[in-house]
Amino acid sequence: MSERGPIINSVTNFQEALAELERIANRTSGNDQTDSSRLVEKILEEVKEIGDEALIKFTKKFDGFNPDPLEIPVEIIEKAWEETPANLKKALISAKDRIQRFHEYQIPQDICIDGPNGEKLGRKWRPVKKAGIYIPGGRAAYPSTVLMNAIPALVAGVGEITMVSPAQSNGEINSTVLAAAKLVGIKKVFRIGGAQAIAALAYGTKSIDKVDVISGPGNLYVTLAKKQVYGEVGIDSLAGPSEVLIIADKSANIKYLASDLLAQAEHDPLAATILLTTDKNILNKISSEIIYQLENHPRAEICLDAMKKWGLLVLCNNIEECITLSNYFAPEHLELLTNNPHQLIEKIINAGAIFIGPWSPEAVGDYLAGPNHTLPTSGTARFSGALGVETFMKNTSIIEFNKEAFHANKSSIIELANSEGLFNHANSIQVRDFTSSPNN
Repeated sequence: MSERGPIINSVTNFQEALAELERIANRTSGNDQTDSSRLVEKILEEVKEIGDEALIKFTKKFDGFNPDPLEIPVEIIEKAWEETPANLKKALISAKDRIQRFHEYQIPQDICIDGPNGEKLGRKWRPVKKAGIYIPGGRAAYPSTVLMNAIPALVAGVGEITMVSPAQSNGEINSTVLAAAKLVGIKKVFRIGGAQAIAALAYGTKSIDKVDVISGPGNLYVTLAKKQVYGEVGIDSLAGPSEVLIIADKSANIKYLASDLLAQAEHDPLAATILLTTDKNILNKISSEIIYQLENHPRAEICLDAMKKWGLLVLCNNIEECITLSNYFAPEHLELLTNNPHQLIEKIINAGAIFIGPWSPEAVGDYLAGPNHTLPTSGTARFSGALGVETFMKNTSIIEFNKEAFHANKSSIIELANSEGLFNHANSIQVRDFTSSPNN
């Protein structure tokens, strides 16, 4: 492969690096999404009004096949598992077991405490009844995303999971994706994608039940649809293009760095690949190593497109500068390839997932480490985290005051109610103050 211009942008100035990181973080927000939002709104409305008929119409229009039937027969799901090669079955089972084991530690505990005057206060967690998971198609098939979305829901205790996924032009869903669905016990799989699939999950149709929570990543139309149906149903997050940021010093292996950057770039032309290093030698040699690894790469064009537009190399004066820049960007994936990575952990305040050391490339987390690979993107790691069991649960507060607790706190409640001008709030306290028994 011959190099065609700079493979990836590089800077050595801290302020320039900040500006570049800002540009990369906003790589989708600069696009005018007005037309896309209107189209999504129209799709949502039509699916809400006419249901399955709209799903068929939009699938024919956008995906090029007639989804008849909409639902994948159970025997096809079972056949996909049966025909999965033994080594791939073993890998899927290993991933399932590790992901499930990790997520079981996340089950939130109910709380019940005694207050100072004998009152009882608590919080109970319960799963939602139905969940919908969206599994992308398009450029690649993602059986790992089936596991990462279904397992937290199952661990939470969700009773019914509906899976939607865009089929190929021949109307078939990738067999390994179906095998993963079989492995985790999903029985309802529909070959629809895009905004129309989100609408079906949010509103329900004759064929597809309305769910309580929708999770799973997708393209712009899927994300806009999730944004518009939020409130009708719960959602996991509004996922943007994927990203990796690597902090490396002179101890880092340049082959590892190049391969880890390419592992992110091959996802999507909008994927961001960022390397912050204190070693000038790495800065000087990384592009050549990337080009070398791209020889005969089946997704070379996607990698090149992503790296040229959204790649960044930064030579920092010290590790502290690397950390400052990383926290500013708040990456989805952060790799620490330094001499003493554990010394940096406490200084990292914004990151979806942190991968420590040379034996923890992002791919380990993508497939089977255990923590969820559905992570905050586009800077949202500043205020959110990974998909988890809690995504599919809700909590209810429990309050039980006795007479002693009531009388100990009544004056404060009345004062606060009066300060807000809410007469009956105060009166609901006062009326009890003059009643000898709650039954009188």
